Amino acid sequence: MEEYSHKLPLLKRGKVRDVYDAGGGRILIVASDRLSCFDVVLPDRIPGKGRILTAISNFWFEKTRGIIRNHLSGVALEKVLPDKINDDLRARSVVAERLTPLPFEAVVRGYLAGSAWKDYRATGATSGIELPAGMQHAQALPQPLFTPATKAAGGEHDENVSFRTVMDSVGKKLAEEMRRVSLEIYRVCSAFALERGLIVADTKFEFGTDARGDLVLMDEVLTPDSSRFWPREEYRPGAAPPNFDKQFVRDYLEAAGWNKQPPGPRLPAEIIEKTAEKYRHAEALLLGPANRSVN
Repeated sequence: MEEYSHKLPLLKRGKVRDVYDAGGGRILIVASDRLSCFDVVLPDRIPGKGRILTAISNFWFEKTRGIIRNHLSGVALEKVLPDKINDDLRARSVVAERLTPLPFEAVVRGYLAGSAWKDYRATGATSGIELPAGMQHAQALPQPLFTPATKAAGGEHDENVSFRTVMDSVGKKLAEEMRRVSLEIYRVCSAFALERGLIVADTKFEFGTDARGDLVLMDEVLTPDSSRFWPREEYRPGAAPPNFDKQFVRDYLEAAGWNKQPPGPRLPAEIIEKTAEKYRHAEALLLGPANRSVN
């Protein structure tokens, strides 16, 4: 377990991020190098992963400011951490506004993959949304779909839910805003990523509300942990393209016969290195050399 050089009270240790009370309605979020697959945290770390996730998220947070306000407070680390801050902690940390998280993940799908492909083969639909007959694996959907999911508790699995379920939980106005914003972020950012050589097959966003009840984008945005990235040049409908995300590890674990129950298995050194390289490659394509994290 990673330990970071500060003394703020720990609020939550998530699958990847540790959240600390920074006072004044703010939190310190530190992205670790932990890797979660099938909702289980694996025992091995992916070197540099937390710094890459933070750099990519901060890039997208800035790019989407015109669409929705995000959780970044603009407060410097020095304002909340009195001790000396080393380069590693700085690269994986943000000071954010403390929000009330909504109990759903805002999933947007542009291509037929993952659980959507499994649902489609079984029912001809995904999340209750009927799709045209005869679609292929990895084929682009007629239009991007908003397919929300529950936020699973530790060790449990997320479940797709209907938009009606979201409305019944958070109210029609907030649910419709979450859907509209999610689809707009996907539209803008997936077009940008495509220009950089990456297809965003699907992704998930997380939202919270502030003291006024306004919707705010939070957690992470379009990272290899929250998205399915494919190389544009190798994409062919009907076949699963190679991934720039942790799907690579999922595929390895499924082939190895793991039952997807804790504890997670150890990863071979070559799988760890190949995974780290995929994260670094995705960062380089999206951000360019000038904006990359220090690895």
